[in-house]
Amino acid sequence: MNKILMVSALSVGLLLAGCQSVNTTSGGAVGVERKQYMFSMLSTDQVNQMYAQSYQKTMGEASAKGVLDKTSSDAKRVQAISSRLIAQAPVFRPDSAQWNWEVNLIKSDELNASCGPGGKIIFYTGLINKLKLTDDEIAAIIGHEIAHALREHGREAMSKAYGIEMAKQGAGALFGLGQDSLALADTVANYGMTLPNSRGNENEADLIGLELAARAGYDPNAAITLWNKMAKASEGAPPEFMSTHPSSSSRIASLQAAIPKVMPLYQQARK
Repeated sequence: MNKILMVSALSVGLLLAGCQSVNTTSGGAVGVERKQYMFSMLSTDQVNQMYAQSYQKTMGEASAKGVLDKTSSDAKRVQAISSRLIAQAPVFRPDSAQWNWEVNLIKSDELNASCGPGGKIIFYTGLINKLKLTDDEIAAIIGHEIAHALREHGREAMSKAYGIEMAKQGAGALFGLGQDSLALADTVANYGMTLPNSRGNENEADLIGLELAARAGYDPNAAITLWNKMAKASEGAPPEFMSTHPSSSSRIASLQAAIPKVMPLYQQARK
């Protein structure tokens, strides 16, 4: 075994030793049960705090540019829809009831939205204006993004990044206190916070988001009309937050198969 392979094997071994197998949420009616491997050096609280700092910086910059919208009818609309969805989050993850949730609308032509670790939601006006979204369709997007936060997909990506960087740099970087370890931490944070989610994670977010919306009293069929609009708007170039998403046809097929599982929840919520 050459030196590179030896280092890689050692790195992988240390990564596995430092990982824990968890299921961040209950499966719900949609049955998302995949076990996730999280690096033990990256706690949920640490990742949430890291992202909260980044989120506050982004909001500060948006406010300084005059594009942070807190008072318009659309801002109130996004806030109200988000609040109903957030109220259902503990069904999947009880500790999310203690998260410091935040919801903000930014004036931008981007077709984009996100919910970062710890429940930090950003929605862009381009989605509403360009796609003429209904409340049910807005709920489909926000539910999808909340699901990413509940499943800790960002922390999961950061855990994978540790494995990649360990293999590149050698395991010693993780346990040192010098610039190498600081650079590694920066790389991992950037990787987990900025790269798009995998297709598998996107499917999980679709399913959990569908159920969140249904439980909050929003028609799950709106997910189908939403992605049809997205496909039409993309014209071969998907919006930023769809860049690694499944193709529209496969996504719609998966959602259609799951709708019967959540429709009773929607009907109950409407009562």
